[in-house]
Amino acid sequence: MAGSGGSAASAGLRTTVLRVRTGREEAVHDLTADCEAFLREAADGADGLLNVFVPHATAGVAILETGAGSDDDLLAALRDLLPADQRWSHRHGSPGHGRDHVLPAFIAPHATLPVIGGRLELGTWQSVVLVDTNRDNPDRQVRLSFLG
Repeated sequence: MAGSGGSAASAGLRTTVLRVRTGREEAVHDLTADCEAFLREAADGADGLLNVFVPHATAGVAILETGAGSDDDLLAALRDLLPADQRWSHRHGSPGHGRDHVLPAFIAPHATLPVIGGRLELGTWQSVVLVDTNRDNPDRQVRLSFLG
């Protein structure tokens, strides 16, 4: 469930903050509809770039097919690559939480995407997703910024 935190404009830059509740389980949360809704107002038919940024040390943004199992496959691959065990030096929080702090090195906390005619230019099966493996922080912010 995402909610808008309002928009601001400055020298051609439009921005808003989404509030996303990912819950207490690992999650791949689809942001595509939120991005499209933001662009309907912010881009107003213009060409430009949409930047999606997660200001958290334990989450990332990815472009991924959803709904066909790829989101579950991504979480499974992350569990294999970054196991939630005690190997991590960063040890506060739930067991294995240190791996959540390594996640943004593999899935960047941002993505920049083309906008043509006010519409997000994604491939047929591509979605913009928030990747969150941190079970200790169920509430996230996602900043959307459009530069025309």
